[in-house]
Amino acid sequence: MAVREETVGTPMAPLVDGFGRVHTDLRVSLTDRCNLRCTYCMPAEGMDWLPRAELLTDDEIVRLVRIGTRRLGITEVRLTGGEPLLRRGLTGLVARLSSLDPAPELSLTTNGIGLARSAAALREAGLTRVNVSLDTLRPERYAAITRRDRIGDVLDGLSAARAAGLVPVKVNAVPVRGVNDDEIADLAAFAAEHGYRMRFIESMPLDAQGAWDRDRMVTAAEVLDRLGERFDLVPVGHRGHAPAEEWRIAGTRTVVGVIASVTRPFCGGCDRVRLTADGQLRNCLFATEESDLRALLRRGADDAVLEAAWRTSVAGKGAGHAIDSSGFRRPERPMSAIGG
Repeated sequence: MAVREETVGTPMAPLVDGFGRVHTDLRVSLTDRCNLRCTYCMPAEGMDWLPRAELLTDDEIVRLVRIGTRRLGITEVRLTGGEPLLRRGLTGLVARLSSLDPAPELSLTTNGIGLARSAAALREAGLTRVNVSLDTLRPERYAAITRRDRIGDVLDGLSAARAAGLVPVKVNAVPVRGVNDDEIADLAAFAAEHGYRMRFIESMPLDAQGAWDRDRMVTAAEVLDRLGERFDLVPVGHRGHAPAEEWRIAGTRTVVGVIASVTRPFCGGCDRVRLTADGQLRNCLFATEESDLRALLRRGADDAVLEAAWRTSVAGKGAGHAIDSSGFRRPERPMSAIGG
């Protein structure tokens, strides 16, 4: 049985930026480490990992999330990495976060390796759902993309997540031209067969090696064209703050989403803020500046000071990431260090 965390204070005003966007979704990276080396994300070797002493402790994460839910109106928390299943004591951390008052909706983004043995315990601890990365259904191609021969573990993890009730189970794929773009319809059919929700994500300039090539990015329009060759797609409706535009495959309950961060940016409806594994608050995935909450924590700052720093960071959020503008600057941190 999880122990309920103590909470103090009175709920305050929502977390709003200068454009009136209310932020209720917090992405918390638990580690920058990963047990895969996906070609569109990391080089095969040579990654410099954060020293353990620089990572937020469980107590620090719980305190910051508590401030978020109690004082800032955060209602959803997504645990990310790197690969969050590599975080020691993850189940206990999930139990503590789910016991907060008010409790956030807790989800997790993972590559699926290790999920088969942890899904049931995570659900029992309070996790509600998972997003699992799977870019191909072909074992030899999976090994080439990830530089690891682990597709069987991922498929087992998906099945275990569904059995544990971590639903809807969402499958994330990044189509890359000439690599796996011929499997777009196959992946959607796989999701339909197993009762998963499919998500196709445009590749973004967030790889550690700085090798992102727009010409190899498969656009949302292309994804929909490929899907339309096999399926009749019915628009689901208004997306709200969700990053994915969704369609239902006619005659089924299967929902397919496309996250078009590059060609159809959804910055105007963004409600997300990110906390890196080393305690830096980022008001945008593509932010070039961060706010150091870890330093404040370790200097003994009280909740009011941390809340003020959080509000200041979000207040300074830009209108959008401006990937298509000549002035776009990619962040220094890669995706694995920022958190998804």
